[in-house]
Amino acid sequence: MLYLRSTSLADTHAIAAAIAALARVGDMIVLAGEMGAGKTAFAQGFGTALGVTEPMTSPTFTLVHSYDLGRITLHHADIYRLSTRNELDDLALNELLEHDGIVLVEWGDVVAQSLGEHLLVRLEPAADNDNGRELTVSGSGKRWATRWERLEAALIGFLADSRD
Repeated sequence: MLYLRSTSLADTHAIAAAIAALARVGDMIVLAGEMGAGKTAFAQGFGTALGVTEPMTSPTFTLVHSYDLGRITLHHADIYRLSTRNELDDLALNELLEHDGIVLVEWGDVVAQSLGEHLLVRLEPAADNDNGRELTVSGSGKRWATRWERLEAALIGFLADSRD
């Protein structure tokens, strides 16, 4: 598990960009945190790093926004409004991964066990900085385990003291 500290929106975008640089087709990144914690800001930094040039907004009402970037498609999902397992199944997030896709899922921590292998990024506002965020990054499954050392090296400038 990695504990990170962002002191600004630019830092949050840089953390997201570092993760995006290591992301591969078939990856699911689950974003967790309370309302206003920075999930959409993280998604924007991630998307920009992959080459998204249009404005990225939270797909709260449409559930999924897809950005075709040529070599890959970034799918940005928000499952805040889903209330049943059937609604999640109907969204077919794992199928989006199969066709040159990377999926970012806001509010996915509630159903993370149902999503298969993923990287979980939990964001929380920093107690001592209105623009800061504390991020916890953990992996589920082998996909990110094979890249963990590279991920840690890419984020070294943002590492915070571990929380016990």
